[in-house]
Amino acid sequence: MHTIEKIGGTSMSDYESVRDNIIHKQAHDGNPYNRVFVVSAYGGITNKLLDHKKSGQPGVFKLFASSMEDDSWLEALNSLRNELYQINEQLFGTEDGLLQKANTFINDRLIDAQKCLLDLQSLCRHGHFALDAHLDTVREMLASIGEAHSAWNMATLLQRDGINACFVDLTGWRTQTHMTLDERITEAFSKLDLTQQMPIVTGYAHTEAGLMTSFDRGYSEMTFSRLAVLTGAMEAVIHKEFHLSSADPRLVGEDNAVPIGRTNYDVADQLANLGMEAIHPKAAKGLRQSDIPLRVKNTFEPEHTGTLITGDYVSESPCVEIIAGTKGIYAIEVFDQDMAGLFHTYDPKIVSVIKEYKAHIVSKDINANTVTHYLQTNLKTIKRIRKKLETLFPEAEVDQKKVSVVSAIGSDLKIKGLLAKTSKAIADAGISILAVHQCMRQVDVQFVLDEDDYAGAVKALHESLVEVHDHGRAICLAS
Repeated sequence: MHTIEKIGGTSMSDYESVRDNIIHKQAHDGNPYNRVFVVSAYGGITNKLLDHKKSGQPGVFKLFASSMEDDSWLEALNSLRNELYQINEQLFGTEDGLLQKANTFINDRLIDAQKCLLDLQSLCRHGHFALDAHLDTVREMLASIGEAHSAWNMATLLQRDGINACFVDLTGWRTQTHMTLDERITEAFSKLDLTQQMPIVTGYAHTEAGLMTSFDRGYSEMTFSRLAVLTGAMEAVIHKEFHLSSADPRLVGEDNAVPIGRTNYDVADQLANLGMEAIHPKAAKGLRQSDIPLRVKNTFEPEHTGTLITGDYVSESPCVEIIAGTKGIYAIEVFDQDMAGLFHTYDPKIVSVIKEYKAHIVSKDINANTVTHYLQTNLKTIKRIRKKLETLFPEAEVDQKKVSVVSAIGSDLKIKGLLAKTSKAIADAGISILAVHQCMRQVDVQFVLDEDDYAGAVKALHESLVEVHDHGRAICLAS
């Protein structure tokens, strides 16, 4: 009877809190074992290895991929090395020679990566070799460095502090064998005794198909999910720096936002679609199918039970459980008079362009001659998508607008007049609605708004639909 637990990057950056609040305080009946920890890279490190997840600011990978004629990527790699050394110094100080061991471990990885990139750069300057053919592999290699660094450090620090932790490296560094994710996990855990050892596992795992190629930045959650499924965990736990709350406390006030407590995987999927991942939808699918509950906990409030997510939970009465959303969404609109009656020929082409540039579709709406996709990406990508759509549909009018999306979400939203009540709450706050979406599954209602109206809409919907009484329970808007 064990748990598989994942620790987010921001939490990982505070080792003492992880050790005291997660390893010790949340031990099973005082026993720290029968727990496996999958760890993310330290906060911000993956952004610097690849590119910034939200702003698109280039990291080592993006610089390498975009320029074959300069060494800007090498400068970024050396800068990153210094930052990783600083993290090591903060964690280890100078005691027992551990700092030197930590620096040697990560430097070996960085030197290997640097040699690979220099060789590839030299090779691809010859006409017979195309860099694009190798970029997915480069991205995978660089991503693995962040989790290897944090996992090795945590295992070593816990050993120093009296825990029989072991570093489980799934990155396949220097491996000669390619295998599936399930095979790599099974092989790594075949000789481990969870009753006596505490595995600290890299969130990145090397697979023959490429974990990032399949799941992008949700790769650590896939490792976490498959570990839970393959080992038959009684519960999967994610430790974050915040609770899964009824709304962002920074927008609605800490006294008004409350932890959700219970919800289901449908709600988790809606949050993931907005970029507020409790867990990647494909990772959640495995847990749901194996009937493994997921618990989301706040690293810095260890006594709180957090939010339990299961497949079968439905609120006792129809209600709104959470107000969530995201800013920085780009609406890209294609209008063509000839589209009427031929939407089925237009939309697949538009979607293929969006997929080509790897933009995430949050939502879309259509009418007789217009289709609008709401994309989570950066301005540079939007400009590229727009240019290609204008080439693909020369007679169409293509437009773009920066917006926000705010959503009322719940495990059961079969509430009479919900759309009218939510719309009124936004209108009463003096906010204009650009578009609204509600599906028959009755788990969310989405509003598209001007970006500047995001915070006001979240606050207005939370005040109208979710109120907090002194005893701390959320009162849901019931039919």
